[in-house]
Amino acid sequence: MGRAVDLTQIDGVNVVSAQKTISEIGLDMRKWPTVKHFTSWLNLCPNNQITGGKVIKRARKKRANSAAQALSMAAQSLNRSQSALGAFYRRMRAKHGPPKANVAATHKLARIIYFMLKHKTPYRDFGADHYEHQQRQRQICNLQRQAQRLGYSIEPAL
Repeated sequence: MGRAVDLTQIDGVNVVSAQKTISEIGLDMRKWPTVKHFTSWLNLCPNNQITGGKVIKRARKKRANSAAQALSMAAQSLNRSQSALGAFYRRMRAKHGPPKANVAATHKLARIIYFMLKHKTPYRDFGADHYEHQQRQRQICNLQRQAQRLGYSIEPAL
């Protein structure tokens, strides 16, 4: 059918979680036109209840999905991982707390798996240092943009 994809190359995903995920979703990603459809099917997207233009409740739909549960267990193991996914999990945990960090990391794992299976591409991890450098560059760019909006300029310290 094409090239094989090894999901265990993703940090946090072991053989058991990969088997549970594949047995639930299958190998054909044509069922879901986009990655948003896929993550919504896994119940990893918000279910905002809106009335009168106001959000009255923000939550995820509570449904049992063994693929999402397997990915959630994989996401929990990212806490001590020295990879880009591990750095992402730790940043989200510091910012939002462990439960929301777990959902965010699970969502990210689901997106990675969707694209790996859809395009038959291997997983490449750039490492925690690359991820943290990328975040630092984004912060610098945002600070420069904010300072420029306020009429200031930022110069790096030597």
